[in-house]
Amino acid sequence: QVQLAESGGGLVRPGGSLRLSCAASGSIFSINTMGWYRQAPGRQRELVASITSAGTTKYADLVKGRFTISSDNAKNTVFLQMNSLKPEDTAVYYCNYNVWTTIYSRSDYWGQGTQVTVSS
Repeated sequence: QVQLAESGGGLVRPGGSLRLSCAASGSIFSINTMGWYRQAPGRQRELVASITSAGTTKYADLVKGRFTISSDNAKNTVFLQMNSLKPEDTAVYYCNYNVWTTIYSRSDYWGQGTQVTVSS
């Protein structure tokens, strides 16, 4: 099994910044991709950003230029630096890991979610 522990959410004013972290532990053979998703009330969960083990990144159009995803592969940790936050960024943010637990088995794992609220 793989466990994900998120941290870093909170309340911030528009234009402010937050940094989310997600650390994975457990039976990890190798990590394929890591990512951040978010879900606002009444809306579907959507991809915010992702990063492969090789460092290739992808961003949702709404966050390009404002958010940066990075990782510390040695610590199985992924980060999301969020700058110039807007009220519409308010959501529960979830980290997601696509992990090989053995050479034959690959699965998705989710963090518990952390609330990000952007409000004046």
